[in-house]
Amino acid sequence: MLKYLFALAMVFSIGATFAQDSDSLYLRQNYDLKEYRIPMRDGAKLFTVVYTPKNSSGKAPILMNRTCYNASKFTDYKLKSYPSEFLLHDGYILVFQDVRGRYMSDGTFDNMRPNIPGNNRKNKNEIDESSDTWDTIDWMIKNIDGNNGKVGIYGISYPGHYATAALPDAHPALKASSPQAPIADFFFDDFHHQGAYLQSYTAAFAVFGYQKDSLTRQPWYIDKIKRFYDNPPADGYDFHLRLGTLKNITEKYHYDNFFWKQIVEHPNYDEFWQKRSILPHLNNIKPAVLTVGGWFDAEDLYGPLNIYKTIEATSPKANNTIVMGPWAHGGWARENGKTIHNHIYFGDSISTFYQKEIERKFFAHYLKGEETHPLPEAYMFDTGVKKWKTFDAWPPKEIDPITLYFGKKGQLSINEPTNAEATFEYVSDPMKPVPYTSQTEGLTFTPRRFMSDDQRNASRRPDVLTFETEILTQDVVLAGEILSKLKVSMSGTDADFIVKLIDVYPNDHPNYEHNPENVVMGGYQQLVRSEVFRGRFRNGFDKPEPFVPNEPTDVNFRLQDVLHTFKKGHRIMIQVHSTWFPYIDRNPQKYVDNIYKADESDFIKSTIKVHGSSSIEIGNSLDCCQPPVMHQTEEIIKN
Repeated sequence: MLKYLFALAMVFSIGATFAQDSDSLYLRQNYDLKEYRIPMRDGAKLFTVVYTPKNSSGKAPILMNRTCYNASKFTDYKLKSYPSEFLLHDGYILVFQDVRGRYMSDGTFDNMRPNIPGNNRKNKNEIDESSDTWDTIDWMIKNIDGNNGKVGIYGISYPGHYATAALPDAHPALKASSPQAPIADFFFDDFHHQGAYLQSYTAAFAVFGYQKDSLTRQPWYIDKIKRFYDNPPADGYDFHLRLGTLKNITEKYHYDNFFWKQIVEHPNYDEFWQKRSILPHLNNIKPAVLTVGGWFDAEDLYGPLNIYKTIEATSPKANNTIVMGPWAHGGWARENGKTIHNHIYFGDSISTFYQKEIERKFFAHYLKGEETHPLPEAYMFDTGVKKWKTFDAWPPKEIDPITLYFGKKGQLSINEPTNAEATFEYVSDPMKPVPYTSQTEGLTFTPRRFMSDDQRNASRRPDVLTFETEILTQDVVLAGEILSKLKVSMSGTDADFIVKLIDVYPNDHPNYEHNPENVVMGGYQQLVRSEVFRGRFRNGFDKPEPFVPNEPTDVNFRLQDVLHTFKKGHRIMIQVHSTWFPYIDRNPQKYVDNIYKADESDFIKSTIKVHGSSSIEIGNSLDCCQPPVMHQTEEIIKN
């Protein structure tokens, strides 16, 4: 049981579960291993594991990974996750470091520690992830023999955030950074999506919400995880529904968890969350940046897209590249031969192509000075035709945008408005919420399969609006941003809105050999893109407001970007509904100031109408609904 719990505790350290163990014999034969405690400007020391190549013909660059998931797992000649075999054999000095407050490092851990602009600070106690990275690089350049004075940093998930946080006020020796599935803002990544709480993450809080009381090479929070996993339920939907309101999570499970308390006390996008966003600080970026993400990443799809776009906007001279492939969270770090997400097959050796032709060449060029062919601005995988495509800009300007309109009898039209006076009605009952997946899943840290799941079960529910086009007579390419422009009214005073973009396969589509016999691909309704929006935030994530019952109201919000060709013979489908459980927590549908403190009596049925003037815009850059980050940057930084 302890081994099982430890594996669960490490699930966020994505490489630990995604990559095979590296060849320890090769490491022992080719690398020297040392451990250091590197001093920071305030006196704290950060535990750091360093592998230095033996018999190097020249000086080597440093390739660093900073993690909150235990650098000790990289010691004893065991590289559980990083780097790829291509980077491993390229002779870098490999560095793994516990961030402040974690495992063998001093200090107090702070989730998404706020950035403090300006590295040359008079007060040495003003520390952040940027300053800790600066101090680490400065020490390594001066103290690790055989380095060439150039440093790269990379990481997946939370370590991807640390690779991003190294960019503001970067050390001059930092030449290349690769944030991969990076967290950009915890109000839009991981634990929240556009103001809604990801209830499916409830069991993960133990990893992030307890301070250690001493230096340790082992997780100190296993007994907290056991609150959930001593007798893990087979049906997560049933477990969470019986659990009841979020208040019960506080009372039964997270009563002593500091991170949970922060989320409960900050239900809106207030200064607490705004200061933890890295986006406002990505200005005048000097190192080259390779941002990587997966189109089916349920945790961090917002992060890579918005980090890339922010750097593109604020630092036009930066060497800034984005890669988006057909992966779930961190899937590019492993190679299973066939690239399969849930039921869908995308091709062979796609991760190997990325590791060899993109990641390896990126670091070789900027850290070793190798003359590699320059990477395109955007290396994007089309999840419909299942091919890589390259673009000079993202979103691409050469693909025409389209607008989808809702019509009577479930019709969906392309670029042709239908009856704006029509209304489409459903009753949303938080006691019978729409499941987020067609499959029964147990209690998970982070659900992933549903991101390309079959939506036929949802289509058959009366509380899900479903619209689809006629059979397409030619390929339709959707590329760029997605804007949902809903006009809604309701009998209650609050509601969530889930919008899904779906690819409906033809009835004669062949089955895939990797699937069980009960998975029929003919007529499959593959989820392509989806997002939730908490309606109370329609006028600003920092300005929650109730709805006026039965008053038509605009609810405009972004889904994440897309690159998908809907092939001839397929259909395009849109679904709209208001529960998505237990991926997303239930909105009471009666406005309360803080849903984390709502009572059972606050949860009501609501009759919700979507008006025919609603539409879904797809393509290029859509000027709407940015999170209230960028325009508040100066005020946030001042304070």
